[in-house]
Amino acid sequence: MIGYVTLGTNDFPRAAKFYHTLLAELGAKRVMEFGPTFVVWGTTMDKPMLCVTKPHDGKPATVGNGVMVALQMKNLDEIKKMHAKALSLGATDEGAPGPRGEGFFGGYFRDLDGNKLNFFSMG
Repeated sequence: MIGYVTLGTNDFPRAAKFYHTLLAELGAKRVMEFGPTFVVWGTTMDKPMLCVTKPHDGKPATVGNGVMVALQMKNLDEIKKMHAKALSLGATDEGAPGPRGEGFFGGYFRDLDGNKLNFFSMG
């Protein structure tokens, strides 16, 4: 159902490098770019994608309270691997990988701009 999610950044080169390296682990690549301030990563154009951009209105990007991007993984081992990769790239831990209720596993982190993300799996 999700087509894409866009995250704002105040340091576009840094954010682009972080997501390029992190999402490559999932087989994603840059599928669209507009100038020096907007990049979209995905595996194909018909699957959910992640975008990073400097805000169009020219105002500073801010983190939305209660906003989170969840990226689906196959299993807990993949969650652990990707969570560790994010932390190795400078992300901060928001909740170590593990069970979060019956049949739900997650590993939470904040990217370099403070956006909250979660690698998760069900089952």
